[in-house]
Amino acid sequence: MNPQALSFPDPAPAEAAEGRPDEAARHASARSARASALTEDYVEIIADLLEREGEARPTDIARRLGVTHATAIKTIARLKRDGLAHAKPYRGVFLTEAGHALARRVRVRHQTVVAFLRAIGVPPEAAEADAEGIEHHVSEETLAAFERFIASGGSAAGR
Repeated sequence: MNPQALSFPDPAPAEAAEGRPDEAARHASARSARASALTEDYVEIIADLLEREGEARPTDIARRLGVTHATAIKTIARLKRDGLAHAKPYRGVFLTEAGHALARRVRVRHQTVVAFLRAIGVPPEAAEADAEGIEHHVSEETLAAFERFIASGGSAAGR
């Protein structure tokens, strides 16, 4: 394709001079979502390991997330600082009540996104994989729309 064939309208002179606050806000929101996505992934994995294995060792957390042990330790320290987790010597990582509450919210968001994707015909494996990214970035308003769509049996009439 000829790159010159792609044309994008120039921003209005006022927008170019002043910047676009709505765009800046969207970018700031996206950066914040990426940071919270990491936290959410960790508490979700820790909760899952606690349920399945009875403990969440940093080595297991690192393996599940595909990160180094050092990266997992650093992030776990941040979770502890933020009041979401605590560790017991020689026993692994545990979630605080706030950590468990966050893990429950993340799990519900994940299940809603998967159900929505499945309702629009996405295959199960792709829905699970795609939900991993979407669940952290979807707004409450959009999540509510997903839930209405699912509850209506797959139509947007629930608006």
